[in-house]
Amino acid sequence: MIILVADDSRAMRLIVIRTLRQAGFAGHKVIEAENGKQAFDLCVKHNPDLILSDWNMPEMTGLDFLRALRASGKNTPFCFVTSEGSEEMREYAKAAGAVDLIAKPFTAEIFSDVLSTVVKV
Repeated sequence: MIILVADDSRAMRLIVIRTLRQAGFAGHKVIEAENGKQAFDLCVKHNPDLILSDWNMPEMTGLDFLRALRASGKNTPFCFVTSEGSEEMREYAKAAGAVDLIAKPFTAEIFSDVLSTVVKV
């Protein structure tokens, strides 16, 4: 399985990747993007099986990335990992086609609970 992690913070990408491994997703190929535009381009090139994206990024926001992805016909499971955890943000995310929104701070158990409903470990 290929997992795309998109966040403009290198440190946060590393935390997300570490948490993925702790949640039972070790051994999968992880590719990284530092903004929504780069993430979209990587999706076209690598066709990932799961996408974890920050909301606020330069070049293209996570929400714009998700909308572009869905407009291109791709239905890859997409989950936001962001500090934007309000109910309103969750509604925007789901309306755009996201599986869920994981709010920071998060744990491996939260990752496991949310992601196990959409992909197999």
